[in-house]
Amino acid sequence: MKIQIDAASGLGVLEQIQDNIGGELTERWGEQQLKVANTKANGTITFVGFDWGVNLLEYDLTFFEDIELVMDTSEYNPIHFTYCLEGYCEHRFEKDEEKKKLEQFQSVIITSIDGGYNYGYFPKNEKLKINVIQIVRRKFLKKRLNNVEQLNQKLYNVFIDTDHEKAFSFFGSYNLKLADKIAALNDTSEKGMIRILKMQGLVYEILSMHIAQHDKVSKNKKVETSLLTRELEIVRELAQQIIDHPSKPYTLQSLSLESGITQAKLQEGFKLLYTKTVNEYIRHIRLEAARDYMVTTDLSISEIVYTIGFTSRSYFSKIFKNKYGLSPTDFKNHQIQTIKVKQDKNRKGKGGLPSSNLEKKLSPATF
Repeated sequence: MKIQIDAASGLGVLEQIQDNIGGELTERWGEQQLKVANTKANGTITFVGFDWGVNLLEYDLTFFEDIELVMDTSEYNPIHFTYCLEGYCEHRFEKDEEKKKLEQFQSVIITSIDGGYNYGYFPKNEKLKINVIQIVRRKFLKKRLNNVEQLNQKLYNVFIDTDHEKAFSFFGSYNLKLADKIAALNDTSEKGMIRILKMQGLVYEILSMHIAQHDKVSKNKKVETSLLTRELEIVRELAQQIIDHPSKPYTLQSLSLESGITQAKLQEGFKLLYTKTVNEYIRHIRLEAARDYMVTTDLSISEIVYTIGFTSRSYFSKIFKNKYGLSPTDFKNHQIQTIKVKQDKNRKGKGGLPSSNLEKKLSPATF
């Protein structure tokens, strides 16, 4: 199916897609969502327009026909920062014959010349989760805080090209940190204005990560890896498993056996994605969990040690102090004292006595 796009806005693009594949378009707090469940597609496409020329377009659906988007850039030609969380798609400029594939987990930046055409291709029967941040340059540059002079020369030239005289494309390497940030965006549960504000903050974070990756490449800091896309995804799944269940007796060998990835590749994957070896990552997550237990529960230090999977309290105390600068006991006592001070302030605010004065008032010596 060929879909002709000549809209003058991001929302217009969504409406023209609806004209071709059907579905119901609804709006809530500025969040436009197209829901489709027919013989052409199943899923959603969401559009949110933020201030200063920043838009979010997200595909979360499966097409049942091969789709060719033919986008006339005469009226609407933003910079597209694109990331495929699931599936893949393809792109070409009007002057090109060969399509370029946007792989899963790959950071891609594309913009076309004014009056030219962009071609996007979406395969049928492929589950797609695609995050696109659109930057409308003239609006974006009007915001004083958007100081694009700090960008590297290539991206700077793209941002200040407000007359859209040059096409640009950048197909970066795999970046699973972007996947985690986009997953957080998709998990936003708040409603109304708070939801939109939180989404806007995450969109700017995702945008900054795209820019940072391009900056690394421009400075010849591209990180090479021998891992396949699927292997990187497995590493990410293992990392999440460790977060969800920190007390399990993980070892490099057991994770290698479980995942089917060699120990060397696991180490490479964890260093690439989290800048830590496997054991360093496990230790980091357990210490973070221990700190949270101290803040949110009444468990003793010994109980916490065994709850998070350590077997030696002395070893735990040593590495905890190395990381946070306080022993576990001092940290926990500090938390207790902080809570006590807050309670005292609350009592004062309600006309009551601080706990220390209350104890003096009720001591035997006062009778």
